[in-house]
Amino acid sequence: MLATRPALLYVTDLAYEARGRRYCDEDIFLADRLRTDFDIALCHPLNATALMDGFDAVVVRNSGPVLGYRQAYEAFRERAVAHDALVYNPLTGRGDMAGKRYLLELTAAGYPVIPTVDRREDLKRLPESDAYVVKPKAGADSIGLSFVPRDELDSVTYGDVLVQPRVDFRYEVSFYFVDDAFQYALYAPDPGQRWGLEPYAPTEADLAFARRFIGWNTLDHGIQRVDACRTREGELLLVELEDLNPYLSLDLVPEATRLAFIDALTSSLQQFLRGESRTLNSPRSDRRSV
Repeated sequence: MLATRPALLYVTDLAYEARGRRYCDEDIFLADRLRTDFDIALCHPLNATALMDGFDAVVVRNSGPVLGYRQAYEAFRERAVAHDALVYNPLTGRGDMAGKRYLLELTAAGYPVIPTVDRREDLKRLPESDAYVVKPKAGADSIGLSFVPRDELDSVTYGDVLVQPRVDFRYEVSFYFVDDAFQYALYAPDPGQRWGLEPYAPTEADLAFARRFIGWNTLDHGIQRVDACRTREGELLLVELEDLNPYLSLDLVPEATRLAFIDALTSSLQQFLRGESRTLNSPRSDRRSV
């Protein structure tokens, strides 16, 4: 039985330097607010495996790209599964948590995603473009990403990379969810400034787009960020489905939105700790935007 105040091991890398973002500030804020309802201890991702048994659940937040500690992360996952530990987000995510191979699956299934292939013989399936994006299947935070002219694609070493056409988009937009409940949206009006974000008021069509991927992922609980780009023709295409440790840019939303997010996260964690599930894709009356 859980204690009156559940104990959470909050995994974060406070020293990680992310371009255009301050991971540490966001996690200091979140941990401070969650401390109202939970006993919380912060730890570096390299220490999570050794410490996790002493807590009711592990909350993985701004822990940085796992490329920097791949072996430790795999050990953490193995121990969590072996000991039936509660990890939030749950380790069953099908998006970036499992690597970027899901972009291949979504492409094959006809979802509105930037077309993606991983084999030289499949390049013909991609639309014509002056340049193509080549990125590691296990990449994150643009690590290892490169732009390659079409006439140089044959020189790419295939197997561990994905290839996509370079899309001429108007802007990028991110939709933030707790469980299946939409919280807020932010967009980068300047294509050259990915983290120059501003509040975005999504249309019903925008939310229907984002919810398709939340439903596809089937996470019963957790924080997810759906990243998309708006093409010159007005279409939204998925860029990434962040379901491991999505940065939330909470400093860029109004205070009321931040507080509503904390309330939603607290409720989600409490339900998660009690082993309660929800009905995926159920109608929600608590939709919020900024």
